[in-house]
Amino acid sequence: MVGGIVSFVGWMSPQLCPASASDHLLCLCFSVPTVAIVSEDDFHHSSNSTYRTTSSSLRADQEALLGKLLDHPPPPSLQRPEDRFNGAYIIFFSLGIGGLLPWNFFVTAKEYWIFKLRNCSSPAPGEEPEDSDILPAMKVHFALILQSRKMEAVSNLLVPQGYKDKSYNPRNYLESYLSIASTVPSVLCLMANFLLVNRVSTHVRVLASLTIMLTIFVVMTVLVKVDTSSWTHGFFAVTITCMAILSGTATIFNSSVFGMTGSFPMRNSQALISGGAMGGTISALAALVDLALSSNVTDSALAFFLTADVFLGLCVGLYLLLPRLEYSRYYMRSVWPAHVFSGEGQVPQDSLNAPLVAPGSNCSPTPPLRPILKKTAGLGFCIIYLLFITSIIFPSISTNIVSLDKDSGSPWTTKFFIPLTAFLLYNFADLCGRQITAWIQVPGPRSKVLPGLVLLRTGLVPLFVFCNYQPRVHLQTVVFLSDIYPILFSSLLGFSNGYLSTLALIYGPKIVSRELAEATGVVMSFYMCLGLVFGSACSALLVHLI
Repeated sequence: MVGGIVSFVGWMSPQLCPASASDHLLCLCFSVPTVAIVSEDDFHHSSNSTYRTTSSSLRADQEALLGKLLDHPPPPSLQRPEDRFNGAYIIFFSLGIGGLLPWNFFVTAKEYWIFKLRNCSSPAPGEEPEDSDILPAMKVHFALILQSRKMEAVSNLLVPQGYKDKSYNPRNYLESYLSIASTVPSVLCLMANFLLVNRVSTHVRVLASLTIMLTIFVVMTVLVKVDTSSWTHGFFAVTITCMAILSGTATIFNSSVFGMTGSFPMRNSQALISGGAMGGTISALAALVDLALSSNVTDSALAFFLTADVFLGLCVGLYLLLPRLEYSRYYMRSVWPAHVFSGEGQVPQDSLNAPLVAPGSNCSPTPPLRPILKKTAGLGFCIIYLLFITSIIFPSISTNIVSLDKDSGSPWTTKFFIPLTAFLLYNFADLCGRQITAWIQVPGPRSKVLPGLVLLRTGLVPLFVFCNYQPRVHLQTVVFLSDIYPILFSSLLGFSNGYLSTLALIYGPKIVSRELAEATGVVMSFYMCLGLVFGSACSALLVHLI
């Protein structure tokens, strides 16, 4: 028995030494000379990655992530290739950005939609602009999207005061249509994607969803410079349709790619998740630049949509490049039969060159849901509760916290305070939290510390409530009488959300068998959706209590 194993800080993945089958579990080869010797018990394994914790007593974590390696050790003739120049990591990071950036831009261009729904006309001097019956509900819809999607806009600035006071009378079912157009397709597509895991290849689902998303944005880009004043309701119908299709296809794309990373080392799942946070940060920066420049609304929308077009096209190219990497082909090969792993048969040559993770011929058309739910129940609770607390606070509470020096007239305490503290700072902290998991993965998937930390985030709710939240009706007390507090609290909210949620998400596909890794990734995405829905529903109640 080897008494210790070597570790180092860096991106390079370990390779299994071509020794006997039993030695595969213990011998790790590295191509760097500088190493540190630590106890083997300080490491937890999966079939795709090795990571160290600060405690050597978490046996459950080790068993959970070691199980798949024990069941299916790799053939002696194969070694794990390195991710040269971090090519696969960069591709997954870019795909993470591409999965959320277009949708973020779609919502960030809120002034453009308002302009279009005002029949593309400006009011005469001294006259109030006339809102169509579409416009008030459209504003409310964007506020609803913000609560469920965490987009970069200020929800309280979008909803007209008259609408809150019920003085507006939009068409009875318009708001319902808009809400359905963005939320229902996401849930339905998540369920459909789970059913399609073994029926339609990941390659087809990813490329199809990217192509549809790109087509939608090309259409919206063309319509930016088209005068729609004569067919406002028709343009609105087109917008709803595009929103529904974009929401559904983005969900399929994100959940499919995340499911695919379940067969890769955990660092690749982390790259995908961090890329999504980068997309939010870029959108927040774009919104700030647009706010500072106060440029023409159509020019801003054109810039947003063109950027989305270019990035979606880039994502298509990067995804097609992924199977060409030796590192990716190793993990994207088809699942091998058990007799191959036991050494009774030869590894099929074409399996090494398979461009996607495909199910075996004897796989059930629908992945078994019960064992996935059983093994991921603890992580599922962590994800749901994490996003439940986050969506209660952001954006409904955090975007209503105003500066105590608002009367000073400074643009930093008025115009830019909420975009900076509530959106840019939160998204940047969230990105930092997710990126740190590339080097530190503590606590482990079976540790009781993880749900404990998740539950501790409940204390963030009263911290935000007792900042300078405005307007206040029932709860008049403001405890934190300084602008530094919402800055610190937003940073803590974003960092804890990014770090803990990323850990739970990347652990999920690693505690099940490889055959269920992709389906587990889809289930983890569904946990996220549940947390956002529950949190958004409760946030309205909390706002009413304040």
